[in-house]
Amino acid sequence: MRGCVSRSRFGWTLLGAVIGSLACHQETGRLTPDQEQRLAAEGILHRADNLRFRWTEGAGRRGGTWEDRLASIVVTRRSVLIHKNAKVGVEITPGGARHYEVHRDGDRVRISIGSGRSSETWSFAAPDSADAWTRDIRAVIRLSSPHGASPQ
Repeated sequence: MRGCVSRSRFGWTLLGAVIGSLACHQETGRLTPDQEQRLAAEGILHRADNLRFRWTEGAGRRGGTWEDRLASIVVTRRSVLIHKNAKVGVEITPGGARHYEVHRDGDRVRISIGSGRSSETWSFAAPDSADAWTRDIRAVIRLSSPHGASPQ
């Protein structure tokens, strides 16, 4: 009888582990048909789904916070979209009024949004050339800059 209890516990433990691993895998790359169509028309340069982003608010300041967020990113010739399915986290487009910067640190790409107390940063490990991601995001930021300023 004891053998049956062990196998039963093992079975439940295994089942719990399988269910847990399925629940932890989240799909973040689904967009609405309209979003997909617009991004395709703009010419997709980079796309990565289910990336772990480090989101930081108030970096380097007292009371600053950060968290890891699972999200997807699409970079086109005209926009940058960080999203979790159809929910937009960040969208950089021509005519945007906010201040943006992009920097590369090794294989990580860091996108800074806003300034002062309202600033936030989205950082991710590029799945391929961090240089190419940074260059193409920087080109979109130039389009969104009100005076055509060259961001860092």
